[in-house]
Amino acid sequence: MSNLNAPVTYTEAEVRSYLPNGWHLQWNGGSWDPATSSWTTQVSDGVDFDWRVAVSVVDAAKHGRIEALRLAIDRVFRERFTKNTRGLGIWRKG
Repeated sequence: MSNLNAPVTYTEAEVRSYLPNGWHLQWNGGSWDPATSSWTTQVSDGVDFDWRVAVSVVDAAKHGRIEALRLAIDRVFRERFTKNTRGLGIWRKG
């Protein structure tokens, strides 16, 4: 999807500034998804699991553009610990 008319976008530097240490940004400019009204990009954690970061227009309006990005990255970081991650030696059923 094109970011040309997207109501929410971020620069590479903005996204990188909120990534946890050891995480990597798979920068392609991100993309706007009109179906979900959100901007998305991919990041990978220190053991190369890919994670989708999504910032919705609603969150950006509610919290502000930059704070919404911080919250989205924080959410992905926290969700990482609830997923089945054999590569970390952690395995949760469910």
